[in-house]
Amino acid sequence: MAVSKPLPERMRPDDMAHFLGQTHLTERLRSLMQASRLPSLLFFGPPGCGKSTLALLLARSTGKKYLRLSAPEAGLQHLRRSLAGVEILVLDELHRFSKAQQDFFLPLVESGELTLLATTTENPSFSVTRQLLSRLHVLRLRPLGRSELMQLAQRGAQDLQVQLSDDVLDLLAGVAHGDARSLLNLVEYVAALPGDKRNTEQIKAALPEVLARHDKDGDSHYELASALIKSIRGSDVDAALYYLACLLEGGEDPRFVCRRLILSASEDVGLADPNALPLAVSCQQAVEFVGMPEGFIPLAETVVYLALARKSNASYAAYLNAAREVKLNGARAVPLHLRNPSTQLHKEWGYGKEYKYPHNYPDSWVEQSYLPPELEGRRFYQPRDNGEEPRLSQWWRKIHRIRKTDGQS
Repeated sequence: MAVSKPLPERMRPDDMAHFLGQTHLTERLRSLMQASRLPSLLFFGPPGCGKSTLALLLARSTGKKYLRLSAPEAGLQHLRRSLAGVEILVLDELHRFSKAQQDFFLPLVESGELTLLATTTENPSFSVTRQLLSRLHVLRLRPLGRSELMQLAQRGAQDLQVQLSDDVLDLLAGVAHGDARSLLNLVEYVAALPGDKRNTEQIKAALPEVLARHDKDGDSHYELASALIKSIRGSDVDAALYYLACLLEGGEDPRFVCRRLILSASEDVGLADPNALPLAVSCQQAVEFVGMPEGFIPLAETVVYLALARKSNASYAAYLNAAREVKLNGARAVPLHLRNPSTQLHKEWGYGKEYKYPHNYPDSWVEQSYLPPELEGRRFYQPRDNGEEPRLSQWWRKIHRIRKTDGQS
């Protein structure tokens, strides 16, 4: 029966001494296993780093009745039926539960009736409700390192009773990207090849798509992302599309690409084309909705648009100028007339006194000071003459001229 199991499942350790990786959590895990009561935990990390394995090892160490379920398979009715008599629940992919479903665990965890050991590959700050997250201890796991992957690959080859050269093991460890499950699946695939095909050249020919993936945790990941953004900034549509294809065909997480495009829309296109940012945000929503591989379509559209758009980094540079002032001299006191007089004492102190409400004046503008007195006249924003920014900044330029004229008079 055991032989019929996939290699990753057969290689799952049943003892903490055989667990590989996560050395930064060694002391924490030892303390948890020795504690009189196991707290509810959330294991957060990339696929194949050992989240479920650690949860199972901790659950077994208590000697209490535990149950393992996967969130996509377990509705609330199924949960209620399954939890009878269960003291510890190992729940994979907590992020796949809706907020209402996550709320189901609140009273159980709060009362101590149930110890929840959950796993997630998604940032818990966004994928887990604030109420549930406050009741869980979060353990962040890292991808496995190269030496750990090599050791695991050797164990897998021994289990399969095959000899694989160090070059082959190193090749498989490199393309696994820190994912133990992917690595063991690759080992199992290679072990099934004829003996004369278990060399690096034959394996590269047999696994072209897998081996074409770039190293998402290494230099290539950042080099390609940097090249994409710089090509957009330089208005080279063809280069931008090429680097987008390198990222996506290499297996890059499209959400990472979306984040970079949203930042580029704000930093590099900016007010020269205010439609760029809404398009980039819409692209992120479209990719989430349609998924991959079709997600390349809105991504390509957005990359082309951003590359073609006029460019201005004026708002980006303006913030850096303001931030530099704050870092050098600290935050100055807000002028009294801009402060909100929320109490009688505030009014007595002069909060809000002589504040002029712009909408009560022609063109909804009236001359008054907004910066602290020490910074009066400072300009952090320098508009560019590209795209829509001249039109958007026209009124601001007029106001600036009025202020300048009034100051000279």
